[in-house]
Amino acid sequence: MILVRKSQLKLLHFLLFLLHLQSLCSYPTPMSCADTTRLCTSFLAFKPQPNQTLAVLQSMFDVLPNDITVEGNGWDYVFIRKNCSCAAGAKKYVSNTTFTVRSNVGYVYDLVMDAYDGLAILPNTTRMAKLGAVISVRLFCGCSTGPWNYLVSYVMRDGDSIGSLASRFGVSMDNIENVNGISNPDNVTVGSLYYVPLDSVPGEPYPLKNDTPSAPVPAPSDDNFSANQSNHKAHVPYRWIIGGLAVGLTLIILSIILYVSLRSSNRFAKARRSHAKDADSKVSHNFHILRNPSFCCGSGRYICGKPVEQKKTDGESSNHQITIPKVSTLGTDVFDVDVDKPVVFTYEEIFSSTDGFSDSNLLGHGTYGSVYYSLLRDQEVAIKRMTATKSKEFMSEMKVLCKVHHTNLVELIGYAASHDELFLIYEYAQKGSLKSHLHDPQNKGHSPLSWIMRVQIALDAARGLEYIHEHTKTHYVHRDIKTSNILLDASFRAKISDFGLAKLVGKTNEGEISITKVVGTYGYLAPEYLSNGLATTKSDVYAFGVVLFEIISGKEAIIRTDTMTKNPERRSLASIMLVALRNSPDSMSMSSMRDYIDPNMMDLYPHDCVFKMAILAKQCVDDDPLLRPDMKQVVISLSQILLSSVEWEATLAGKSQVFSGLVQGR
Repeated sequence: MILVRKSQLKLLHFLLFLLHLQSLCSYPTPMSCADTTRLCTSFLAFKPQPNQTLAVLQSMFDVLPNDITVEGNGWDYVFIRKNCSCAAGAKKYVSNTTFTVRSNVGYVYDLVMDAYDGLAILPNTTRMAKLGAVISVRLFCGCSTGPWNYLVSYVMRDGDSIGSLASRFGVSMDNIENVNGISNPDNVTVGSLYYVPLDSVPGEPYPLKNDTPSAPVPAPSDDNFSANQSNHKAHVPYRWIIGGLAVGLTLIILSIILYVSLRSSNRFAKARRSHAKDADSKVSHNFHILRNPSFCCGSGRYICGKPVEQKKTDGESSNHQITIPKVSTLGTDVFDVDVDKPVVFTYEEIFSSTDGFSDSNLLGHGTYGSVYYSLLRDQEVAIKRMTATKSKEFMSEMKVLCKVHHTNLVELIGYAASHDELFLIYEYAQKGSLKSHLHDPQNKGHSPLSWIMRVQIALDAARGLEYIHEHTKTHYVHRDIKTSNILLDASFRAKISDFGLAKLVGKTNEGEISITKVVGTYGYLAPEYLSNGLATTKSDVYAFGVVLFEIISGKEAIIRTDTMTKNPERRSLASIMLVALRNSPDSMSMSSMRDYIDPNMMDLYPHDCVFKMAILAKQCVDDDPLLRPDMKQVVISLSQILLSSVEWEATLAGKSQVFSGLVQGR
């Protein structure tokens, strides 16, 4: 009897699998493409199930709340904004995401296809579902080759027709038929996917009770999902409209007053600067270019405008005459009108505050000089000491850091110079570099970082990199992202440093690109950068992917595979980790990867989150730069990994090794 039941169950599973194969055949393949360099913004029309909350949608599609809009008029659809590209080899338009299995019942294929409701592409598999497994998924998307700005991927349902879609989205039937190659508009298949061409972003902002932060927010309750959508469709009361107009009018008046005040202040400041310039031209230049520096290259949290006692007279000579930091000698474009001016320190201040550049104050050696600890004007700072021959790198950092200010970028406070040396003064990062905490930390006097701390550090660094790539007035490529250039403050929050190689990104017809000589650190250099010197934001993404592999493994970017021989072989960490990932199709079969996870974490980590970060790192180091995510996508993915890791941490019932942020031992 038991044997009969087992055979019946096997037969039932086989029949279900055949049914899914049949349903798969009814779905069209993604839109064909030939240009593998093509990248566009697309949208996916998706009708959430009751249990698919905002947080679940963010995780399923790897997006931020701002990338999700809501369709009105009672349709209860959401539109997901995704980057879409032509997959090499497949020649199909696809978008990548990951799916976290939330059940132990059924097949992986069934769960994925049900969750995405026809939008997902997944190879045929009979693997059983395992709770917490992370599955790599591709989604249907399309890039327009016609006059339209966007294509929306839409799965036909009962009652849908070409005519209803045209009316619903405000487009003509002819446009929909042309995009999909439809000859008979009455012959459409329920469950098949079609593309709707649009000129504008579909839907309206997702209704959130609070302002949406840059990282994903905790999910609203399941019961509130449909309620939020219905509230969004409700008419706005007139009192809110009147109140909004009143607030807007008040803001306009205040803005006008503020503008007039600022213009008056600027005229006064210019007059003072002109007067000071005239006075300075009459005396010889010693160390203080600015007699009483009143501008700083920071956000106001650091040393700014503290006067220094002047004991020298105008007739005094000095053994250290300034020839480099004077604005006129550095170039006319050193400081733009709209950037902050750095504080200028004297050589004597720098020399005395570092005890004559003593070894006890030496923090380490950077790419272009040595770095010293100093207590300068009652502020802990780090001072980079460079020879005057490094004026190009000196000016590069000055130009970048006087224009960009972000909590995840090291703040430049000021500079000093002598006839043969240059000095840059930064905020001090108390915990040193990420590199010192990852590679043999015990011998360097550090406790190993916990998994939670590693994810937070990765997210901090990603946000800093995203800022210079996308949110500054002029965009920059860092060109030297590595663990030694990611510094940690007293709270282990990460800040990107060392902008000596940073380049302004120029705009071309093919996107953002800057052709330069190859500089940087081997092990972190992208293939296209090594071969032809093409420095793009995607070459920074490649280097960041290597950093993620280092965070997971605790190993360095270049590994000596055989230290016993006279000439040990050197391999990149990226190539080693990619081989390990090829043998790990999901997080439940990570045996080949376990040997490459940092043993210092002592198995105190969530396997699915580690796997998800490894998949993200794999995407970042793709040989094709167009298939790499941008830093905005990396920030989204790491935000979700952090949220999942915090949930995992909460299940540990207060194990001190993890909650302390450092792995203290069992």
